[in-house]
Amino acid sequence: MDTVWANMLDKQPIVSKMVMNSIKKSRISHAYLFHGDKGTGKYELAQLFAMSIFCKERTTVDPCHQCSDCRRIKSGNHPDLHIITPDGASIKKEQILHLQKEFTYTGLESNKKVYIIEQAEKMTDNASNRLLKFLEEPSQQTTAILLTENSQAILSTIRSRCQLLAFQPLNPKQLEERLQEEGLTEANARLMTQITNNVTEAIEKSGDTWFAQSRKLVVQLIDMLQHNQAEVPIFVHTQWMPHFKERLQLQEGLDLLLLWYRDIVNYHLEESSAIVFTNHYSKIETAAMYWSLNHSTVILQNIMEAKRKLEQNVHPQLVMEQLTLQIQR
Repeated sequence: MDTVWANMLDKQPIVSKMVMNSIKKSRISHAYLFHGDKGTGKYELAQLFAMSIFCKERTTVDPCHQCSDCRRIKSGNHPDLHIITPDGASIKKEQILHLQKEFTYTGLESNKKVYIIEQAEKMTDNASNRLLKFLEEPSQQTTAILLTENSQAILSTIRSRCQLLAFQPLNPKQLEERLQEEGLTEANARLMTQITNNVTEAIEKSGDTWFAQSRKLVVQLIDMLQHNQAEVPIFVHTQWMPHFKERLQLQEGLDLLLLWYRDIVNYHLEESSAIVFTNHYSKIETAAMYWSLNHSTVILQNIMEAKRKLEQNVHPQLVMEQLTLQIQR
């Protein structure tokens, strides 16, 4: 499906309105810096912007998507649109020099030229200084679009020459829809939106065997806490701790546990639409019969306290042993 400005307005209303206004009024800046998390639509918007600049058939702010300009931009081989990506770990001075050289030629289709620099924070110091010189002598028909997840890593002198546009994280509903478009099941997409608001990270995690095992261990622990409490210390020692070896990993395990007890609370409150582990609904039902609303709320506070202790460098094994004892009370 072709991306139009209405789609971008749904995802990034503020940024899209600003760019659309500059197109409508023919007041396109010489340089833009799009900054925001991965998966928030920076490249998608940059490509649509370039199409709106080059499309000769457009009658509104939207490009026609059918003309040769639009088609070549989509396929990545428009002669007057240049896209720079890191060469290995960085963007090198030679890449910017090559870009400058290309821009000394007259535009093949028109006098307009656009360049997009992806992961602009990966420019070497030499590349940054070279780009700065390029930005200081803007050609009337040239538009630069820099994309970054970390605007603070860009030279302040470059930032000051760009119009800065901040991309907001996707809201959970949008993120859930986007993840389903990427092939995740509804249940998986819902869980991932609780874990991260980064599309790429969510897709990676959903296919990660370590994370799949983490989910299994959480379900096993919940079952054991209800039906086989005598085995809990052994389970923590032989299975839970060897899997969640690092502090950050254990924090993730506690986050999943937190979501489980939140689901139990939501079940008690009859907020079934807020339940995250939808594919374990019968287990949540059983758990809600075991833990009352008050007890579940106290357990949520215990888990939050355990997370704080981990941050304060309390021994991880001790944190887990204390937490499971508190849940069993």
